[in-house]
Amino acid sequence: MTAYASTCDIAAIAARLRGANTVAILSHSRPDGDAAGSILALARALRVLGKRVDAVFTGAVDPNILALADAGEARLDTAAPLDPATDVIVVVDTGAFSQLEPLDGIVRQLSARVVGIDHHARGDAVAPDRVVDTSAAATTQIIARLIDELGVDLRRTAPNGTRTIAEALFVGLATDTGWFRFQSADAAVFALASRLLEAGVDRIALYQSLEENARPARLAATATALASLRSLCGGRVATMALSHADFLATKATSDDATGVVNIPLEVGVIAMSALMTESQPGITKVSFRSKPRTDGRPWVNVSDFAAQFGGGGHALAAGARVKVALPEARAQIEAAIEAIKGLTP
Repeated sequence: MTAYASTCDIAAIAARLRGANTVAILSHSRPDGDAAGSILALARALRVLGKRVDAVFTGAVDPNILALADAGEARLDTAAPLDPATDVIVVVDTGAFSQLEPLDGIVRQLSARVVGIDHHARGDAVAPDRVVDTSAAATTQIIARLIDELGVDLRRTAPNGTRTIAEALFVGLATDTGWFRFQSADAAVFALASRLLEAGVDRIALYQSLEENARPARLAATATALASLRSLCGGRVATMALSHADFLATKATSDDATGVVNIPLEVGVIAMSALMTESQPGITKVSFRSKPRTDGRPWVNVSDFAAQFGGGGHALAAGARVKVALPEARAQIEAAIEAIKGLTP
């Protein structure tokens, strides 16, 4: 990936959006809470301003994430391609072409119309005009500043909508900070969270709908993953795996395995955890997690670690997509883990 940094400011992006009649908003495939919250919050704000907005989700989307949208508010990319006549395309919560498949082609084609808003440290030149703020705990933090610049009240809903801009912003802020448990949940995060709660966000209902609404297949997938656990680096790292056969046997989907990677971190001595899943034969997706040290630094910067496999993310939470079958991917990843230095407590 190329050098990745801001090329403009929030005011410049706001000006681009004010001058547009039609706007498309998209993010990385299989959007998480921050990606979906960023798309929905900005879409609602722009619709308040009378813009025609195409809010697009790509990949296999968790039903709990889809449920965050009002009926007809967003669509899956399989329904129709992006309109090449769109005035501005906003890419949020990623700057990597590899994460934009299958829309990466048209994003490249319409590059001059693309703007980016992201908080990750790595990315490509997806958007010539972009704001990249790695100090932000979530992309919705940056989106909130953009919506303020546009002059839209965070309590508003889109015309004919029922769900507020504030709710979408809170989803991204809460989920990307582990519901305010991570080191990234600093004073600025809590200040914005307080503002969003004052705007009427029901944090308990959101938590229940996103974190306590799994299918029964999740228990079977969790049990299978834990049964596969291996201990590396003298017990400091745990790895788990779910094969394609495991998904068929448990009737689980990749969504049912969300968050399972965090379970080994409940053990005090474990500093890093990795979960490898092969829901699609021949393609292994990997989630990495690390605990912070007492000074806030990660025991393992898993964003840097994931970069070895073409992935990225954050210092404490990252991922990668390896185009090989699970046994080969696990062997490669575990060999790299065994080479990690500095894990002595």
